[in-house]
Amino acid sequence: MQAKAPQATSPEAALVRNAFEYCVLKAVPRVERGDSVNVGVIVYCQARDFLDARTHLDPALLLALDPAADVSGIEAAVAAYACVCRGGKQAGQAGETTAGQRFRWLTAPRSTVVQPGPVHLGLTADPAADLERLAVRLLPPQ
Repeated sequence: MQAKAPQATSPEAALVRNAFEYCVLKAVPRVERGDSVNVGVIVYCQARDFLDARTHLDPALLLALDPAADVSGIEAAVAAYACVCRGGKQAGQAGETTAGQRFRWLTAPRSTVVQPGPVHLGLTADPAADLERLAVRLLPPQ
């Protein structure tokens, strides 16, 4: 049985680093061309029972790739990813599953306009802080 990590607010938690996984969400307005723009980051840390996303869609970047892109439809799809991360009834059937199951479902490859990239690994003492750091580095500026 795996021991539970210390809570993030305790002093010893700052010394404990746990494995985490993340992926970048990409908007691919014309799937046949493959051009994409980053629109979100999802971070999952099993040991901390943490799953969350940061999203930002820049309509100008999206329209530069495809002037006919359905910006509102893509915004809705990106918002749905974030909703499933939060879980609960508002996320539908997927929202009632565990954080790990939701992460696996969200990161499964698909050939739609919003696509998850490959899953990357890291170590973290604070998954929320790493989510913010990744969002700053990987998403377009707001």
